[in-house]
Parts: sequence; structure tokens; C-alpha cells
Amino acid sequence: MKLLSVNVGRPKTVDYTDSPGGRTGIDKQPVDGAVRVTAPGPKGTGGSGLTGDTICDLRHHGGDDQAVYAFAREDLDAWERLLGRTLPNGGFGENLTTSGVDVNGALIGERWRVGPDLLLEVTSSRIPCRTFQGHVGETGWVRRFTQAVLPGAYLRVIEPGEIQAGDAVEIVHRPDHEVTVAVQFRAVTTERALLPSLLAAEDALHPETVKKARKYVAKLSA
Repeated sequence: MKLLSVNVGRPKTVDYTDSPGGRTGIDKQPVDGAVRVTAPGPKGTGGSGLTGDTICDLRHHGGDDQAVYAFAREDLDAWERLLGRTLPNGGFGENLTTSGVDVNGALIGERWRVGPDLLLEVTSSRIPCRTFQGHVGETGWVRRFTQAVLPGAYLRVIEPGEIQAGDAVEIVHRPDHEVTVAVQFRAVTTERALLPSLLAAEDALHPETVKKARKYVAKLSA
């Protein structure tokens, strides 16, 4: 299991985002050399965990619990076949393009050692948005991406470090529950009845998802 590329985005003005100022950093490009990864700070003020990477819409993206976004090269390859066109590393706005890592089958709270120093923890799935659809340029993309249940994973930084293309990815901890990235994605998108099951991963789960799950449970109990 390894990193194929580390990808960062620069601010770009586009007509397909509702981000303040009409700017987005979703167009991630692979970089040469090492990139420092640290916890960026709370959502709303903290952006990306990767040095040199830009997040323009801090309302919905970035912060400690969404510091890094990973997507599997294998899933990009599957989308290439379905869409009939090339998708480069970073093509879905991911920071880390991986090889051999079951990103969607990763457990919430699972920890990855990337390179010699960086330690990441899986927190949640990516939720597709208007900006993502505009970036990919496919009509009905949000619905299609949701139905595929291949969302990729957000991770928080437990121990900072430098990473680069070719670094090994090692799973060093798997928690004792069955809440995967794919299950979390289904629960918050198309299968809300799964929300209570997410609380088994509450300690590591993105706080916003914990709030949704608790609200749903409270409504059931009312």
C-alpha cells in the first residue's frame, strides 16, 4: 500500500461554485518533493492540513476533522472506464491518491501511518457538492457519485509529518466496530436508518455526523 501522489490546489475563480468570491481549490495537482502535513485548526478557520493546499470555502470544507482527503487510484480507474475519459491523480480533488488501500472499506477511527512520521485517522466520507459536479463536468454527477458509494475518506492529523509520492501507507490501528467509510456515507445520504449504528464509532467520527446521528436517535425516542 502506498501513495501514488500528493496533490494540492491553488485558488481558482470558476462559475460553478457558491463559495464566497466564486473561488475554489478543488483542482488538485500532484507535487514533486515532500509536503508537510499538520492539523490546520477548527473548521471555519482552519483549512487544509497540507502545506501549499488551498480551501476557499471554510464553511463546508477543511478543519481538523477534514484535514486530508484520500481517494483510491483503483476507484479513479473504475470511473475512467464508466466515463470514458482519463482522470489524473488529484482529479477528484483528493490530497492523497493511494494504491492498494481499501479507502471506502476503512473503519472510522482507523489509523494510517504514511511515510515515516505522519499519522492520520479516518473520520468520515466525502459528500459530493455543486463545486465537485462543476469540476468533473458531468450532468447529474452528485446523484451518480452518491449511488456508487465510493466516496473516499477524510482524515484528521494525529501526528504531523512530511510525505511524498511513493511513501508507504500502513494501517497501524483498526477499531473494534464495523462502521466503515462507506457505511457512514450511506447513513448521511441515502439510508438514514443507518444513523444510529454510526454511534459505535462516536469517539473518532466527525462531530457533525455524531450530531446528526444523535438527533436521529432522539427523534426515534420521542
